[in-house]
Amino acid sequence: MQPQIILLKEGTDSSQGVPQIVSNINACQAIADAVRTTLGPRGMDKLIINDQGKATISNDGATILKTLDIVHPAAKTLVDIAKSQDAEVGDGTTSVTLLAGEFLKEAKPFIEEAVHPQIIIKAFRKAATEAVKKIKEISVRINKSDPKEMRQLLEKCAATSLSSKLVAHQKDFFTKMVVDAVMLLDELLPLNMIGVKKVTGGGLEDSVLISGVAFKKTFSYAGFEMQPKKYTKLKIALLNIELELKAERDNAEVRVDSVEEYQSIVDAEWKILYDKLDILHKSGAKVILSKLPIGDVATQYFADRDMFCAGRVVEEDLKRTMKACGGSIQTTVQNLSPDVLGSCETFEEIQIGGERYNLFTGCPRLGTCTIILRGGAEQFIEETERSLHDAIMIVRRTMKNDAVVAGGGAIEMELSKHLRNLSRTIAGKEQLLMGAMAKALEIIPRQLCENAGFDATNILNKLRQRHAQGGIWYGVDVLNEDIADNFENCVWEPAVVKINAITAAAEASCLILSVDETVKNPKAQQDGPPGGGMGRGRGRPM
Repeated sequence: MQPQIILLKEGTDSSQGVPQIVSNINACQAIADAVRTTLGPRGMDKLIINDQGKATISNDGATILKTLDIVHPAAKTLVDIAKSQDAEVGDGTTSVTLLAGEFLKEAKPFIEEAVHPQIIIKAFRKAATEAVKKIKEISVRINKSDPKEMRQLLEKCAATSLSSKLVAHQKDFFTKMVVDAVMLLDELLPLNMIGVKKVTGGGLEDSVLISGVAFKKTFSYAGFEMQPKKYTKLKIALLNIELELKAERDNAEVRVDSVEEYQSIVDAEWKILYDKLDILHKSGAKVILSKLPIGDVATQYFADRDMFCAGRVVEEDLKRTMKACGGSIQTTVQNLSPDVLGSCETFEEIQIGGERYNLFTGCPRLGTCTIILRGGAEQFIEETERSLHDAIMIVRRTMKNDAVVAGGGAIEMELSKHLRNLSRTIAGKEQLLMGAMAKALEIIPRQLCENAGFDATNILNKLRQRHAQGGIWYGVDVLNEDIADNFENCVWEPAVVKINAITAAAEASCLILSVDETVKNPKAQQDGPPGGGMGRGRGRPM
C-alpha cells in the first residue's frame, strides 16, 4: 500500500470540483437575495446595525453590501463589483449584483450536468460583448449643442436615479438641485468640489444649494462676537499659520538670569504675533481663514479692526474657498500681494437650524458649490446624501457620455430578445448558454414587478410580445401596473450605467465559475504561550 503524502498543514480545509463551484454559486445567490428587494421605485429599504450599534437605513446596493460583514471569499466578488459600479458610475449597484447572481443561477444546472466551466465562460463573454454592442447601437444620442435639451436630459436621468430612493417624493425638488450643482462645476467635474453639509431639523424641502462655499462656524475665542458678520466686496486671506501665543514651557527650555531677560523673550513673542497681525490688517483682507488655530489675542485684534477670522477650518473647505474665490493658501504672512488674496461679492454668517454657517457667495471663479441638507432623523439625512451622490454621479456621467437608454427593464428585455435570437444562429452548447444568459437578463424587469407587488409572469409575457413586435423601449410601468414606452415616459438612464453593469456582472460570474478549488489555511493556535509550560526565566524563583 502506498504511504499517504501529506502536502498541506494539518487542519487545512480544502474542497474542490463541481460541488465547490455549486457552493460558490449558492453563496453569491444569497448575496443577490440580500439586495433583491431594494431594486426600483417600489423597492424596500434595509436596516443594518453594525458592531458599534450604529444603524444605517439604505436601499443603495453598494452601501448595503459594504455595511454587511461578508466572509465568504466568492461572495466578496459581488461586493467588489457593486463597489466598482458605485465608484465608476455611481448608480446601478443593485442591478449589477442581481445580474451577476442571476447569470450564476442560470449556469448552475449546466455545471451540475458536467458542462465544463470554460465552455460556459466563453459563451458568457461572447454574450456580454454582443449585449454591449447592441446597447451602443440602439442608445439615443442627445444634441449637446442645445443647452435647454441637454438640461432636460440631465434632469430626466437624475429623476430616474432618485425615483428608487427614499427621497422619491421630493425628486422634482432634488433633481433641479443636483443638475444645478453639477452645472456649476468646471469641465473636469470634480466630485469633491460639491460640498454636502447636513443639518438636522426642518423638512427636506428646506435643503438649499449655495453657489459658493458654506461651512460650519469653527471654534471661536473671546472677541469673536464683536466681529462683523457680513461684508460686501471683500478680500479673503487663506492661511496655514497658527496665530496664537505659545506657552513658554511647551516648546523650549530657556535659561535666564534676570527678570528683564525673561520679559524681553515674552515681548519678542508678542512682537512676532503683532507683526503678523499688522501685516494681515494692512493687506486689506477683511476675512482671515486659517487651517490652524487663531488664538484669543488675534481674534480680539481683528475684532477691533472690523475684520472677521476663523481658525481650524477643515482643509477641504479651505480648498473649496480657494477654488471659488481665487487666491492661494499661504504658509507665511510675508509678501501678501493682492494676487494671493481671494475675493467675493458677499460674506455672511447665518443661522441654519441649530448651527451657524459661514457663506461666501458671488465668487468670481466658482467651480464649486455646497448643498445644505435638512431633514428629521440623522439616518434619514445620511440616506438622502447617499441618494444625491448617486444622482450627482449619474449627471456627471451623462454630461461626459451623452448616450441614454430607457430604464425600467426596457433595455434588459431588448437585450434578452437580441441574445435569444442570436443564440439560434449558433450551433453547439453555446446556443443553450447564450439562451440562459438571455433569460437571466429578464431578472431586472421581473424583480421590478415583484417589488411593486405585480404579477411578474403576466407583465413579462406582455413585454416579450411587445419587444418581438419591435417596441424596443417598452418596460415596466410601475405606476399603472402595466407596460409602457419608457422612453416617452422619460425613464432614462445613461447607456454607460448598463454597459458597466453587464460587463462587470459577466466578469464576476466568469471569475466565480473559473474557481474549482478553495484552500483555507488553518488559523494559528493562540491558546497558550509558545513553547509549552511555564518558563523559569524573568527572575522566577527556582
